[in-house]
Amino acid sequence: MNSQAKLPAVVGIGEVLWDLLPEGKKLGGAPANFAYHVSQFGLNGCAVSAIGADALGAEILEILNSKSVDHLIAEQPYPTGTVEVELTGAGIPRYDIKENAAWDHIPFTSALEALAARTRAVCFGSLAQRAPESRQTIRRFLDALPAGALKVFDINLRQHFYTAEIIEESMRRCNILKINDEELLIVSDLFALPDGDYKERCREIRRRFGLDLLILTCGVDGSYVFSSDEELFQPTQRVEVADTVGAGDSFTAAFIASLLQGRNLADAHRRAVEVSAYVCRQNGAMPRRPPARTQCRPGVCEKS
Repeated sequence: MNSQAKLPAVVGIGEVLWDLLPEGKKLGGAPANFAYHVSQFGLNGCAVSAIGADALGAEILEILNSKSVDHLIAEQPYPTGTVEVELTGAGIPRYDIKENAAWDHIPFTSALEALAARTRAVCFGSLAQRAPESRQTIRRFLDALPAGALKVFDINLRQHFYTAEIIEESMRRCNILKINDEELLIVSDLFALPDGDYKERCREIRRRFGLDLLILTCGVDGSYVFSSDEELFQPTQRVEVADTVGAGDSFTAAFIASLLQGRNLADAHRRAVEVSAYVCRQNGAMPRRPPARTQCRPGVCEKS
């Protein structure tokens, strides 16, 4: 934990690992990506996970420190996580996620309980809940959050590492769900949702689980935000893609940072699309965000 330990936190909890990309290894895992991108907006992003007592684990801490990302990462007697990432011709990643990694054994400690007490928002997924110890820790962390905290379930279905029970329990504990079009089809089958288009299924999920917001991303076909009184759409920006690793996490981080900074849903959505498009143009999951542009309208100037 670094010098920001007393500040309100925006937490990514779950897997921290090495993405073994064709051009070399890159620090990855959705929670660490989320924490990094949140920190790019001036918030105290904090990554919670576990590493092994090995060189790969030590290097993860070095990189997070060099990027000024706060972290609460336990050392456990298991290997630091790795993922073999193969990119298709369109730059879309395929993953081979190694099992029984250190992040499958995130402990619930007094330090983690104290972090929960000052957390404004948390992002968690299904992957880190594949093993009982981390699954229980994530649930205890969610239960320890202050009233009003944003609890974002970025469902992030990977390989066979999910069950209907994990997904249902997570959707009942969150207040914001982020899901993509492929995951929506899987969830629709798991929960026997009524036939209908993407919008109808999203409305049903939001209603059934009492969600404040549901975010649906559809790749090149754009993204949607559903609330009780708004349904927003943003087209995907057309860019030359280097790879899409981390783009979804940057979208989530930009959206949540925007809400915490007082922006409305439409502005948060627009900013998320812009940031994820920028990340798609870069290699790896954690490129540095370019300097913010100041935009002015009568009486108001703000950074985008």
